[in-house]
This record gives sequence, structure tokens and C-alpha cells, in this order.
Amino acid sequence: MARHVNFGLWYDFRNPDPWRVPFETLYEDCLEQIVEAERLGFDSVWMTEHHFCDDGYTPSPLVIGGAIGARTKTMRIGTNLMVLPLHNPIRIAEDSATLSLLTKGRFDLGVGIGYRDLEFRQFGRELKHRPSLVEEAITIIRRAWAGERINFEGKRFQVGDLRVTPAPEHTPKLYLGAMAEPAIDRVARVADGFLSTGGIGHDVYLECLKKHGKDPADGVIIAGSWAIISDDPEREAAAVGPHALYQCNQYIEWGAFGPPDTTPRFPDAQTALSQGLYRLWDADTAVTEFIKLLRDYPQIRDLHIWARLPGETVAAGQRRLEYVSKHVLPKVRAAL
Repeated sequence: MARHVNFGLWYDFRNPDPWRVPFETLYEDCLEQIVEAERLGFDSVWMTEHHFCDDGYTPSPLVIGGAIGARTKTMRIGTNLMVLPLHNPIRIAEDSATLSLLTKGRFDLGVGIGYRDLEFRQFGRELKHRPSLVEEAITIIRRAWAGERINFEGKRFQVGDLRVTPAPEHTPKLYLGAMAEPAIDRVARVADGFLSTGGIGHDVYLECLKKHGKDPADGVIIAGSWAIISDDPEREAAAVGPHALYQCNQYIEWGAFGPPDTTPRFPDAQTALSQGLYRLWDADTAVTEFIKLLRDYPQIRDLHIWARLPGETVAAGQRRLEYVSKHVLPKVRAAL
């Protein structure tokens, strides 16, 4: 039986000083790119969230999701991911339900536990409370989307005899991201699927499903790939190198891959590209690697790549997207 996998794009809308353009221009160009990507055959678009970043890393993915929904017809819209502990779960439930209604069910909510101390302090949260903040919020959001009256008394949230309206007519999936094993175990226990990054944790997720009495065949993986695909990977490496170095070192400084004080930064672009999560491929390599990944993990329902690295021009990313749409997607889909 033929298998359907969505192929998508990932956006953070970062605009670092060395390559800064007006944000209105960046947003408009990205929205136009997303509309064109739908025409080229991409199935989904995913947005991620951070706050108080000098480069403008988007703090408002659901607002941008609404703009995308208004301009597209079939493309699925999701977050990979929003930092759930920073938010009031009732507001997230309301905004997500509204976005689902506006897009006729094309929206899915992907969330994560977070790691940036600055964000937690500014929103009056504590990092040590992340597990309970996430699990309680997921419970409240699910009840809200079901249209039921919510009576909830937890460690972090209290909701008294409240019903969220309007409820979504097509309930969004609620995906959860993770990289460490305890967090992936939580995904298997409470979420509709696993938001992965760079291929980290797929096997752990499947083992955790079994641990919780669930069939791994029923698992769902939404896979964020760091592949950079070009007709000339060597040339592309030289062009994207400074942007890749900026991207991965910024995540390290924030604590995405462990304590910032003990996690080393990449010293140069070449090291970042060769030792980080990136994969520099031509079309033939990408086809081979994607087919192998999708056959090894039939749980993958969506595979998406960065549309552009921080500071890259939208046009630079567009060249890669057109190349992928012409020389990679048709072959991978045919193999499935």
C-alpha cells in the first residue's frame, strides 16, 4: 500500500544583525515563499518559538500561522515547537482552536519543555517546574479542545468550571518535542507524537512506547531534518557556513544541547557543518538517505527542512527549495 508522508519547511524568522533586513520585508518574503512552496509540492510548514532574542527569533508563531493559513489552500501548518511552560494553557487552547477553525483543520500544535532561563524568569516560571507545567497544560488543552467543562486543580494551574469556546471542529494533534531520554519517555506517555530534531531519539521513542504498553507501529514521528540539499554541496557549504555557525552556536549558548557553561561552541563554520546536526547532500544522496530513513521509521509522518538559515536571504533558501521540489521529492514519493 502506498504510504503518504508530508514534506515540509521549517521557519524561525531570525534576522541577525550582520545580515539584517527590515522585518516587514523578511516576513513578506517568507510568506510569499511559503505560498510558492505549496505550489512546488511542499505539504507542510512548521514554525518555532523563542523570546527576547536580538535576532528577532519569532515570539508569535500562531500569529504567523494565521497569516500562512490565509494565503495557502492545502498546506498543513504546525509548530515545531512552542515553549509550552511559558504559556497559559487556556490561551494556547483558544488560539490553537481558532487557528484550526480558520484553516479548516490544517493546524497541529507542537510544544516543548523549554530550556532558556531568561524566558522562564521573564514569564514568571521556574525551570525546575517544567515537567508539571507541561503535563498539566497538555491535560487542560485536551479538555478545552474537547469542548468539555474544565475543573482542574494542579500544582501549577487551577481552572474552575470553565468551557473554552469555540472548540475546534477538527481537533489538532498535540505533539511534544524532546531530546533527553526522560523527556522522550514523557512524549510516549502523553503526546500524540514525537517532534524530533536531527534524527535524535527515534529508537528511544519506540522503546518508550513499548514500555508504556503501546504498539510502536502506532507511533508518530514528526521529523525536523537539518539537511542542506544543493546541486553543489561544496559550494553551498561555503555560502551557508557563517549562518550555520551562528545558528548552532546560538542554540548551544541558550542551553539547547546541555549546560551552556560546559557545552563547547563550534570554533568555525567547517566544524559546525561537519560535526553538528547538518547534512550537506546533493539530490541523489538526499533521495537515498530520505528513503532509508522513512523505511527504517515508518512512524515518520512529516519530514521537514529549514527553509533558510538565520541571516540567509530568502532567495538563497528558495534556490534549494526549488532544487528539492524538482529532484528529491518526486523520487522519494515514488519510492513510497
